[in-house]
Amino acid sequence: MAPYKSRSPAASIHKHDAELDASVGKDGIDYTRVNLLRNTSVAKLYEDALRYEPGTFISSAGALVTSSGKKTGRSPKDKRIVDEETTSEDIWWGPVNTKLSEHAFLINHERAVDYLNTRERLYVFDGFAGWDPKYRLKIRVVCARAYHSLFMHNMLIRPTEEELKNFGEPDFTILNAGAFPANRYTTGMTSNTSVSINFKLRQMVILGTEYAGEMKKGVFTIMHYLMPKAGVLSLHSSANQGPDGDTSLFFGLSGTGKTTLSADPARALIGDDEHVWTDTGVFNIEGGCYAKCIDLSAEKEPEIFGAIRFGSVLENVVFDEDTRLVDYTDKSLTENTRCAYPI
Repeated sequence: MAPYKSRSPAASIHKHDAELDASVGKDGIDYTRVNLLRNTSVAKLYEDALRYEPGTFISSAGALVTSSGKKTGRSPKDKRIVDEETTSEDIWWGPVNTKLSEHAFLINHERAVDYLNTRERLYVFDGFAGWDPKYRLKIRVVCARAYHSLFMHNMLIRPTEEELKNFGEPDFTILNAGAFPANRYTTGMTSNTSVSINFKLRQMVILGTEYAGEMKKGVFTIMHYLMPKAGVLSLHSSANQGPDGDTSLFFGLSGTGKTTLSADPARALIGDDEHVWTDTGVFNIEGGCYAKCIDLSAEKEPEIFGAIRFGSVLENVVFDEDTRLVDYTDKSLTENTRCAYPI
């Protein structure tokens, strides 16, 4: 391995291939003005999070401990899907799938781009949603926080060097400007938080929330719409496999035990939350797990407890400032304490 050499922001930009630069540029990101870091190493993301993001620490087990700010959970009432001609007749509109006009989306998009273009550093993560090459999507995440990039490094499927080199144009792009609020006077906004998906432009824009779970659930929303159109069944479930090749699926809402049940030491883990059932088998959409941590212990859930180590992200947990030991019973910040770790 070559010795480490520091790079100026300009040098960091130019190391990226022209294809990446052109593609990100199409989303409005001015890559000539920022230090653009693509698929950065876990160690570098740790360093940046600790250096630039207040309230970030390392736990005694080596996990990155961070805060998602005021929002410690998803904001489903602020989620919108753009009403446009390519998808309008295929979506069940109502209190869950709320319409947003194309014009309002473009306002939010420009607001996000303007914010991201003012950041000194931007993180780009290119990964896959779906392990089956026949159905997987190429997802690009553009964000301003190292913690968000590490989170998606864990939750998406990490490409090989060759796959990254030949990644090409993404199928969907997530612009995460969550530290910057939406304009509450934009038509369709109910607060300064906005999570919106545009299937025609194949983009997702996040404003007003730094909770990383919005990106994870956004990817599932995209797959949940596209996979049935491809003739396969998307599932909100965990899955594991027995020694004889039998597959078990565990269905349930958040916090009902999907992750715990799938982490059976006697069975091989397929995934803990999002899957697709095809004619040839069941595949995981994600490249990691997102476990609830409240009352977590090595005795009750050894597989999950043991996965919380270097490379994992602990959100909104309470820990001892001297020992850095996490108190998983403490819910003073939120009951929705979480850990994202790679499979």
